[in-house]
Amino acid sequence: MKSILWRSAITAALGGLLFGFDTAVIAGVTQDLTRVFQLTPELLGVTVASALWGTVLGSVFGGIPGDRWGRRTALKLLGVLYVISALGSGFAWDWLSLLIFRVIGGLAIGGSSVIGPMYIAEIAPAKSRGRMVGLFQFNVVFGILVAYLSNYLVGLFALGDAEWRWKLGIACLPAVGFVVMLFSIPESPRWFARKGRLEEAEAVLRQIGETNPRYELEAMVRANREEELAQGHKLFSRQHRLPVFLAISIGLFNQLAGINAILYYLNDIFLKAGFSKVSSDLQAVAIGLTNLIFTMAAITVIDKFGRRALLLTGSVGTAACLAAVAWVFSSGSHEGLLIWLLIGFIAFFGFSQGAVIWVYISEVFPTAVRAKGQSLGSFSHWFANAIISGIFPAVAARYVAAPFAFFAAMMVLQFVVVYFWYPETRGVSLEDLQKKLKTV
Repeated sequence: MKSILWRSAITAALGGLLFGFDTAVIAGVTQDLTRVFQLTPELLGVTVASALWGTVLGSVFGGIPGDRWGRRTALKLLGVLYVISALGSGFAWDWLSLLIFRVIGGLAIGGSSVIGPMYIAEIAPAKSRGRMVGLFQFNVVFGILVAYLSNYLVGLFALGDAEWRWKLGIACLPAVGFVVMLFSIPESPRWFARKGRLEEAEAVLRQIGETNPRYELEAMVRANREEELAQGHKLFSRQHRLPVFLAISIGLFNQLAGINAILYYLNDIFLKAGFSKVSSDLQAVAIGLTNLIFTMAAITVIDKFGRRALLLTGSVGTAACLAAVAWVFSSGSHEGLLIWLLIGFIAFFGFSQGAVIWVYISEVFPTAVRAKGQSLGSFSHWFANAIISGIFPAVAARYVAAPFAFFAAMMVLQFVVVYFWYPETRGVSLEDLQKKLKTV
């Protein structure tokens, strides 16, 4: 397999690193922002959720530039938004300006969650598509780990009132690197084929090492023609109802596990259990490292065991760990178990939903509506994230065990839904999946 193929996948997946960093870095500044801007639990929720409402918009509209100008060009635009958000958040002059720049960052995150996995899925061969699209999620969790580690290291410098500015602003460095690297990768061959630019599509297929580029190109053209004849450009049609259900449900369940609410408020959760600020930062690093390790493990086996098996395994493990966390907080005892239960939760999540979500959404839609479908799945993910993360501080302030009990129940429900309705997609070309998932 040519190096250009992996370089392209890795470069596009770096949008996931910025995604992970920008979403998780807030965990290290919630206490400072509460003090500096005199935030109530409700206003803290608004501050954290401000970026998430940006991601909702980014996920809804992120597919538009990807369809119009190309996947690579869209990623460049998103990289610029990441840079603006990081610098603006670091230099924010009041609470409102901070919210505005966090919304801008959210637009980039939401758009990245649409375009990044879609680009990788469209250049990857079927036999290794799960691993290659999984690189996006690997970079998400790596970005989360880097954010936690960055928060800890910046905190060691005792920067006082400027500490939160450095924690938020330092994200501009990887964002600039991401934009620069995008100039070295080709455009998606499937986007070229969709636009009728067949010579360019075939050239990219040869460039990325496709063994029979002419055959692959003909399959793309044939699939596009069939979609057009069936008016397949309409996302909400009878033939796409199964992919639509799969994208929405996997996006919702990803957040109903409580993953992002826990990651955003991780330091606050440990403080409620009696840990100090420094120990909370260190334990956050342990959580982030666990997430990385088990996501890597999942990426290694996702094309062997399949998407469905990982989701079912994760449902059982996350439900058990979340129920135990709820018990610790409701009983007010055994707080020392909290770190191990959250590590267990993160391990099961990273091995299942964390690695599967962006792979699955990027696979189940045909080329004609893939950008729209990716936007829909990403929208359901980010909309649920914004709601849950926005109300988490207020609910936890009154009864900290309640959210964890709710998350556990949702993971039981996920097991049932996946078991009865989720098809396996491993090892099947995108064009063959198009036929397999079509409902008539």
